Amino acid sequence: MTTYTHPVLAPEPQAPARTAYLVASGDLRESANVAGWPTQVELERVVTDAFARNGWDLVRAHPVDPVTGHGFISSQRMGLDVFRDVPPDAPLVVAEAVWQYSHHVLAGLRTHRGPVLTVANFAGDWPGLVGLLGLNAGMTKMGRDYSTVWTVDGSDAWFQDAIASWLTTWRIEHDASHVRALDLGASPERELGEALAGQLLREKAIIGVFDEGCMGMYNAIIDDELLNPTGIYKERLSQSALWALMQTVPDEVADGVHQWLLDAGMTFRLGTDDATELTREQLQWQYKMYVAALWMADDFGLDAVGIQYQQGLKDVCPASDLAEGLLNNAERPPVRSRDGSRVLWDGVPLPHFNEADEGVAVDAVVTNRVWTAMGLDPATTLHDVRWGDEHDGRFVWVWEISGSVPASHLEGGYAGAEGWRQDPVFFPAGGSTLNGVCRPGEVVWSRVYIADGGLHVDMGRASAVTLPEAETRRRKEATNPEWPIMHAVLHGVSRDQFMARHKANHLNVAYAPDAATADAAFAAKAAMFTAMGLQVHVCGDVAV
Repeated sequence: MTTYTHPVLAPEPQAPARTAYLVASGDLRESANVAGWPTQVELERVVTDAFARNGWDLVRAHPVDPVTGHGFISSQRMGLDVFRDVPPDAPLVVAEAVWQYSHHVLAGLRTHRGPVLTVANFAGDWPGLVGLLGLNAGMTKMGRDYSTVWTVDGSDAWFQDAIASWLTTWRIEHDASHVRALDLGASPERELGEALAGQLLREKAIIGVFDEGCMGMYNAIIDDELLNPTGIYKERLSQSALWALMQTVPDEVADGVHQWLLDAGMTFRLGTDDATELTREQLQWQYKMYVAALWMADDFGLDAVGIQYQQGLKDVCPASDLAEGLLNNAERPPVRSRDGSRVLWDGVPLPHFNEADEGVAVDAVVTNRVWTAMGLDPATTLHDVRWGDEHDGRFVWVWEISGSVPASHLEGGYAGAEGWRQDPVFFPAGGSTLNGVCRPGEVVWSRVYIADGGLHVDMGRASAVTLPEAETRRRKEATNPEWPIMHAVLHGVSRDQFMARHKANHLNVAYAPDAATADAAFAAKAAMFTAMGLQVHVCGDVAV
């Protein structure tokens, strides 16, 4: 007779009639969870009230923790424990008023059998909509059906109607009329894109990834089986190796980076309190990271590099953002190889994909090659789709990234850039941003993502516009004043069309000198993506 112990599973919980359950994925940083909790409470009130108007109860699936003082799911393990007690066939709402780590809840969402709705606040001060876009992209990648909606304060009829629709049909229909398949005719731009793709497929490229999976962004990891057929391969690097190499950068080399930036006109808001202010020592470590990243990229023959920073390095050294902005710009402090014989990437960017976002990496490699071949400034960067608001009869997006853009994207270049300390809530070790206002101009935007088991890219056109100084200040204060901002107007895409369609919390941007050149660059980039095997979706008004 055997004495094996078989597990005894509890019966699956059942939901009462007309009852849905709510979960809230949070940050891995407890300081952020505590600070954002009051905003989350208000969003949950709005959603609960909307359900009640339709005769439904919305029940929290996990209580507020009396020790932490918040009710966020703050780890993957906690997420597994929460979903164990959620009725698997019940309607489920994921409500997000803050940045969230998607992997806290993706395991539960993958196996949940009931309908799923994601809801976010549409506000600047807490990035619920950014978290929503990241979560939606993760579910798209893993093939999980979901519906999605957002609201400023719950009072708009569109939001109320969407909730009613979901509770009736388990679907919310969004307008996708702005999206069409790519249809490129014969042109010099198509020939260029296809030639560049042929070169990449034959000669190949390497992206250096300093630790995958930044901030729970499952959507930002591209498996080798999808990536390699495009001609791009990964060099998997450790942030501990970067930190070790930073220790070897001589102070005089870092001092030279600082002096170069001062000579270029950049200013820094320096203080003496390391816990809350930007200090010269923080800058020194950022300069050493910049130099070490170039050295390692040279060692491994990289075509682009991505530093995760969160998690890991945030507890060790100041933020990576300043280094990232410098790397993405053609004009930047020169760094010599370790033997002193060469200036590394002299006069050209080393593309950096912030937060180790591999969708951005693929895009950055393509943009760099297309823009360089066309004789354009190849500086590119990602932005968070952070927020937006009406101004003078048009919707103007706030696109921001956590502290860095290439200086050529800013009004005044380095002379228009300021270094501010990163917020201690998210960046305990501080560090400078490369802050400023992006210059007006014509922009090509794009996003590479995974859907239906393959690589796709959404592409469109936008204009970076100038707003009155008071309006710029209002928008920065409503989000993160220490971060660089782009005032962006999408061509032929409404706010809600974009929110419903976009499959990431990030997008890539690159400038062109005028509209005609931007359209031509768009065509060449789309042709290169197509020849690499990606499915291209044209979003909005583009002259191709």
